[in-house]
Amino acid sequence: MDLIWWMLIFIISLYALIKGADWFLVSAEKIGLYFGLSPFIIGVTIVAMGTSFPELFTAIAAGIKGVTEVIPASAIGSNIANILLVVGIVSVVGGKLVISKNLIDIELPLLSIGTVILLGVIWPWQGEEVMITRSEAILLVLAYLGYLFYTVTHKESGDEEARKELSKPLKVTIKDWFVLVSGVFCLALGANFLVDSVIEISGMLGLAVGVISIIAVAVGTSLPELVVSVKAALNNRSEIAIGNIFGSNAFNSFMVIGIPGIFTTIKLDEATFTIGLPVMVMATFLFVISGISKKIYNWEGLFFLLFYILFIGKILEIF
Repeated sequence: MDLIWWMLIFIISLYALIKGADWFLVSAEKIGLYFGLSPFIIGVTIVAMGTSFPELFTAIAAGIKGVTEVIPASAIGSNIANILLVVGIVSVVGGKLVISKNLIDIELPLLSIGTVILLGVIWPWQGEEVMITRSEAILLVLAYLGYLFYTVTHKESGDEEARKELSKPLKVTIKDWFVLVSGVFCLALGANFLVDSVIEISGMLGLAVGVISIIAVAVGTSLPELVVSVKAALNNRSEIAIGNIFGSNAFNSFMVIGIPGIFTTIKLDEATFTIGLPVMVMATFLFVISGISKKIYNWEGLFFLLFYILFIGKILEIF
């Protein structure tokens, strides 16, 4: 009975996280347009951050509660889910995703560099314990700011037409600001109870907290990315469908791990380090290769989904 109760709390908390992110995203996007931000900037900042806020708030709550294994597990698991599960489903549903030159020139190299930086931060050099220190966390945050600066300035130099399209003023009401604040409140509340439920469920099932986080929490918090990307793919807007994944993964790698890491030392459980991290690197490599070819076909998406099933089986020791 206790297990059912905590699973119910997990589901409700996850819903609060996703709903809070949705409220934040809608209101923040409108406010961003009001202040003259271009669609591209809104995509790589507000949309990417908004869909990744469930991971960030969950990571902060886990850091406060001292369950730091949840932080890298959910971030790495979310990156895996974004590529293998979200891109896989979107490719199968959309039939074929066309990747723009802008994403290939800017986002693919940055995604590769970001993965290498995260791998270098996590890797236990000279045999030390697998953990992320404060100085390494600060490095991750600075890396994200550098990523964001480069992406914004590189695109903005040739984005005059996008600015002109946004010349019409939009009205921002008190309701928009209220929805924004309500979204943040739901995110904070949902994250708090989500971490509590993960701790309780893992104890009852005899599984490591990291295992629950890298699967259930990661998939649940990746649902906003899935919804955004599927809608974009069905409307033949491949750049948004794929661009959302790039921005979200960068935010997960740098900010979701970096921000709580500034205030506490983050530890990695064995499953996250030995299975999650290598799978994330391989998934990123496959994504980059597919991106270089400028198209992701439905058969590639199906391969991504099969790879994700294999990952789940390995992490749960089924295979």
